[in-house]
Amino acid sequence: MAESNLGIEPEVLKAIYGQMARIRAVDKAIQAGLSAGKFMFTYWPMTGQECIPATISQLTTERDYMITTYRGIHDQVAKGVDLYGMFAEALGREGGVNKGKGGSPHISDPSSGSMVTTAIVGAGAPIANGLAISAKERGEDRVTIVNFGDGATSIGAVHEAMNLAGAWQLPVIFMCQNNQWGEYTEIPTYTASPNFYGRAEALGFKGVKLDGNDPAAFYKGMKEVIDHVRAGKGPVFVEAVTYRIGPHAGVGENYNCTKEALAAAKERAPVEKTRALLLEAGICTEDELTGLEAAAKSEVEDAIERALASPVTPATETVVDVFADVDSVPKRGNYPVRAAEGELPGETKTMSMVEAVLDAQTLAMDANPEVFILGEDVGDPQGGVFGTNKGLQTRLGDRRVRPTPIAESAIIGAALGSSIAGMSPIAEIMFCDFMGVCLDQIANHAAKQRYMSGSATHAPMTIRMQLGGGMGGFGAQHSQSLEAWLTHVPGIKVLYPSNPIDAKGLLLSAINDPDPVVVFESMMLLYTQKAEVPLGDYRIPLGVAKVKREGSDVTLISYGWELLNCLAAAEELAKEGISAEVIDLRSLVPIDYHRIFESVKKTGRAVVVHAAVEFCGLGAEICSTINEELWGKLKAPAVRLGADYAPIAYSKDIETHQVPSLNSIVARVRAALKS
Repeated sequence: MAESNLGIEPEVLKAIYGQMARIRAVDKAIQAGLSAGKFMFTYWPMTGQECIPATISQLTTERDYMITTYRGIHDQVAKGVDLYGMFAEALGREGGVNKGKGGSPHISDPSSGSMVTTAIVGAGAPIANGLAISAKERGEDRVTIVNFGDGATSIGAVHEAMNLAGAWQLPVIFMCQNNQWGEYTEIPTYTASPNFYGRAEALGFKGVKLDGNDPAAFYKGMKEVIDHVRAGKGPVFVEAVTYRIGPHAGVGENYNCTKEALAAAKERAPVEKTRALLLEAGICTEDELTGLEAAAKSEVEDAIERALASPVTPATETVVDVFADVDSVPKRGNYPVRAAEGELPGETKTMSMVEAVLDAQTLAMDANPEVFILGEDVGDPQGGVFGTNKGLQTRLGDRRVRPTPIAESAIIGAALGSSIAGMSPIAEIMFCDFMGVCLDQIANHAAKQRYMSGSATHAPMTIRMQLGGGMGGFGAQHSQSLEAWLTHVPGIKVLYPSNPIDAKGLLLSAINDPDPVVVFESMMLLYTQKAEVPLGDYRIPLGVAKVKREGSDVTLISYGWELLNCLAAAEELAKEGISAEVIDLRSLVPIDYHRIFESVKKTGRAVVVHAAVEFCGLGAEICSTINEELWGKLKAPAVRLGADYAPIAYSKDIETHQVPSLNSIVARVRAALKS
């Protein structure tokens, strides 16, 4: 049968059906196994959507990147993820493609190009931009396809990602598998939009609507789309219309729709339609198709049996893959002794903290062409709101220093995706208060990517945030110190320098670290602090605290701008004959409990001071650990001092009162000495 009659080459149609048969065999085997109690894992069926990835598989290779969702097993099968590894992963077994740590909703398989699977609706779109950035910057003709359902079009992250992709003309395809249902809710209920593809035109790039159940029409349409994107002509939004025959989760059929709607959907279902077309066109005989389907069933059954035989991923793996180095994981009883940075090396120059940050970034970008900066207003002439990037865009160009839309989720997602592809992005989101806008990308994706993938992928990215506090005039939404949010999320390293030397040394270490690192920079210190900063590639190892002042009566433990208040308090206490040792943590995760303990063993007392709210702050964790580990060696329990439990006030008088100050630190130490 000629292509002109079918609209597609017979061998291509047969190959598409071969993938559909494999997908259908996987779907049937999972539903049968779950129903019979043969195994148990969470499943979101994609029954009825088989044509979309099966067709795309004939137009892409393993070099092309893919991101999909928890309802993406059909995408994984067609992309080429090993079926044994996929089933073992879903079952939580050692043989899983990600060591059983991600499970079915978090598969990552770089060998097939399946880079990220996210269980957060719509969250893959910003990450896809980062993968596309890496391909474009490296001059590769890869395309990135990010799959999501129609329900995800209501999520802000998708809009942010589409806007950024259009602005930067990224080689990414936004593949909306429109199955008519946003979980349990039909389209007319959750949006008045007449379609989804039209949103691309509003953002300045191409959108198309294709029949996701017709392999010939879909193949033709997708070939044009992929050729367009591969040729560097920018992103495309594809609305692939299909129907979800199964329920949102579990086994069986879609019990939310009417019987009539379900019957009509089954009539249009792509597997049966394509099979009939192959027979009608004389491309395949019944025996050939039966044999093909039997082979798919056998492949799936073999994969499942081998997966069930794979050992369950053991508890000994619990903290492996949180970070590249397991000793970076805070763990009761494990307090590594890390070497200090030593004396300041070589030539130095007087720098403010702003200049130190700029110097670190300049060195990193000159040393590695895949280090780039992105964030709001990071370009020249301003060089960022605080001038920490000044001159870099002028010298290196707007692809190395990328001013972004005001869209924090898009910023962090793009940084994450590019880091997964091996680049070293530095993302700036200005005030740490804005972290709430993009916390999903930080806490659910950047932090968890290494772990969920069993280290198949990781995210060597740096996030810089500025903090207010203690200055007055910025108010409740620009003055918070939110480090405790991040220290409570496994997988993120957190740094908080108090001076220009540490600002440079820690930032260079962060940029060259294999894990995601957040660096907090105090606005109060950016221009007020100056020091002799080493020139050249100067790095401070993460997880190493520094004794800033020797003492014998009490240990003051702090970081960031409150460290300066602690040093001032130590001077004041010395007038009363009280000798205070002051420790600058510098690195909150990993944390240096070894140096904390050594100091507190000597003084017998500890006061932890931070600008963050005292209730549930990091000080509570440090005090608890000191009291547990050094019980019997203490002269008094370790205590903490943080900000009052209230938003930071605009009033200077209130703010000065509510955050720790020289006087309140002195008073807290006096009270500790009396106990």
